[in-house]
Amino acid sequence: MHLRLSIKAELENVVDLVPASDDFDYFFQVKCNSCHEVHPKYVSLNRKEEYEVSGGKGSKAISSGAAECKRESSAKFEAAPPKPYRGDSAQSEPLLVIECRGLEFTDFDPRGVWRCIGTTGTVFTDVDLVEGEWNDYDEKVKITYFAMFYTMIFCSPAFQSVSLKFAAHGRGLSSLIDDLDT
Repeated sequence: MHLRLSIKAELENVVDLVPASDDFDYFFQVKCNSCHEVHPKYVSLNRKEEYEVSGGKGSKAISSGAAECKRESSAKFEAAPPKPYRGDSAQSEPLLVIECRGLEFTDFDPRGVWRCIGTTGTVFTDVDLVEGEWNDYDEKVKITYFAMFYTMIFCSPAFQSVSLKFAAHGRGLSSLIDDLDT
């Protein structure tokens, strides 16, 4: 199954929100499709790191085994690089696609260093979204820059998606199930 990670953020005086490097660690909550066990910790995936699949059937970005059923699962990034979030509309925008086998992602944590571009052309390469938001102020042009990450959507080809929304200032997540088939 291919899952598309789409994000939505409130941007003020910035555009092109994207992970700062190709070596970015994406953190996901992982659930086994066989026994439905949810991994107790967030699991990181990195586009630059790949591991051999058991039995020599290719490579993957993650290998996860559920403690309950002992079944091995894997995930691998599609070749296309992440698409910068422009924030042009009120809709979520695709960031990346991951091929999943035997697992699904139930949550995404935007921790890590992101990058964006100010409307004045200033490039910000150290945008930290650990708390769900970031801001900066440019003394020269007297402009405040702001980004708040608050929604992400996983979408499979069947258009079933789960939307996860940050509660007040990233202190928790509440889940919504959104059936796009209707």
